[in-house]
Amino acid sequence: MRIKTMLCAAALLSTAVTNTAAAMDQGDWLLRFGASYIDPKSNNHEVVSVDSATSMTFNFSYMMTRNWAVEVLAAWPFKHDIELKDGTRVGSTKHIPPTVSLQYHFAPVSKFQPYVGFGVNYTRFFSEQTVGPLEGIPLDLDASWGLAGEVGADIMLNEAWFLNLNIRYIGIETDATLGGDPLGKVKIDPWVYGGNIGFRF
Repeated sequence: MRIKTMLCAAALLSTAVTNTAAAMDQGDWLLRFGASYIDPKSNNHEVVSVDSATSMTFNFSYMMTRNWAVEVLAAWPFKHDIELKDGTRVGSTKHIPPTVSLQYHFAPVSKFQPYVGFGVNYTRFFSEQTVGPLEGIPLDLDASWGLAGEVGADIMLNEAWFLNLNIRYIGIETDATLGGDPLGKVKIDPWVYGGNIGFRF
């Protein structure tokens, strides 16, 4: 449902822009920059939950052919609050989620250019802090490796500039340690919603 809604919105938006289409060619680079909203799964852990977060993101794709591309996603660090199940805030963490994906672009000669991608994510957590009832107790979150999928669309404004909307699902889970004692795995597994302005060169 989320994917269908995003694609419908992108299709409607494409009718409001110029009819000029710019074909993607082998060797093109696509740079997209904007913001993304991370929405973690609701049941992260038996004891704690991880809140949503928004940050600046950017990605670039290299067109290996007119249809196939390799994309790298990067971001300004996201900051998440960590709460107990009753809503008490007990900590926070930051993370960066670099992701490499193989993309297939369905309509590289069209104004509305949808694509799908599948790849690998590496998430590194840092600046873990505890507050409230856990203040002063060291919190550590291990790095995560996981699979990632995406669906998106580029909407060409002219030969160089375009708009971009995308939805990703990223498998992120981390082993948490509090005061040296293991808490088990915290499964974040977020949906990520992004909006960008893009440049082709």
